[in-house]
Amino acid sequence: MMENMLQDSFLNKKNLQSLSFIDLFAGIGGFHKALSSFGATCVFASEFDSFAAGVYKNNYGMLPAGDITQIDEKQIPSHDILCGGFPCQPFSISGKQKGFEDTRGTLFFDIARIISFHNPKIVFLENVANFEQHDNGNTLKKVRETLEGLGYSVFHQVLNAGRFGIPQNRKRIYILGFHKSLKINYFDFPVSSYVVSSLEDLLESDRETAMYRVYRDDVVFDTSKEVVPDLYGNYPQCPIRIGTVGKGGQGERIYHPKGHAITLSAYGGGVGAKTGLYLINGQIRRLSPRECARLMGFPDSFICDENRNQAYKQFGNGVVIDVLQHILNEVEEIL
Repeated sequence: MMENMLQDSFLNKKNLQSLSFIDLFAGIGGFHKALSSFGATCVFASEFDSFAAGVYKNNYGMLPAGDITQIDEKQIPSHDILCGGFPCQPFSISGKQKGFEDTRGTLFFDIARIISFHNPKIVFLENVANFEQHDNGNTLKKVRETLEGLGYSVFHQVLNAGRFGIPQNRKRIYILGFHKSLKINYFDFPVSSYVVSSLEDLLESDRETAMYRVYRDDVVFDTSKEVVPDLYGNYPQCPIRIGTVGKGGQGERIYHPKGHAITLSAYGGGVGAKTGLYLINGQIRRLSPRECARLMGFPDSFICDENRNQAYKQFGNGVVIDVLQHILNEVEEIL
């Protein structure tokens, strides 16, 4: 299978080793895995979903606390880094100049109240790419204004996991806040790892994935498309659609394994729901949970949820570890 594409030297940095972090909206621990690979220590985690929390405990030895809205910030340990992939919600109050009070009624308010009390050195957040345009840009604007009002220099960038050695078309916005005491007035997000990858790099064997095959009599392939490499022997670094099942709606499109996977999703219908469909060794099938884990940067030692549907949901909701590590490498440099 495809290994983590980071150079070993990335993980030998020292600036994050002595730091502690809390993992909010923790899911199955993408942030935990990324930060701990740099030597940082998790001192608290919170996750509302009990299935995801169970997977977190199985892999990291700590059971996340539950609903963050019910946890007093005073009961959370002091920490250097606050991280989390928080849900996207519109704010009910805007333009009232009330700082983080303007975010009350949203889950971001809970992030803000914890920051306000603990003043961590770094805030590291992730969300869907559309967060940048959510509510005509007002949601991101309020997040930035809130963090700046709490004393942070704020930077954000939309990055695609497919540009960082992971063969998945997954665009997400990453938001970094550095406490003013660090005196960091600029930050450059990584552009790309320049690593060429394809979905077939991380596939399991046909024997291991027979249960995910799809047998339909309404399959149509686009015979006009010829999937060929470029002059350097590389295939397109994006999903390559080659056919459809049924009406060709979401979850009914077939892709070539020489390209990238489509974005893993926690929800959605269709015969290829959550993973998409791929023509692999002459068979049309969904991806397995282990293949989804690899598409999120988790090693094969990671213990997936035994319930397949829960595993698909958890990986669809997750954050790609490799992208986080590339960003953290830049944080190491600037620290």
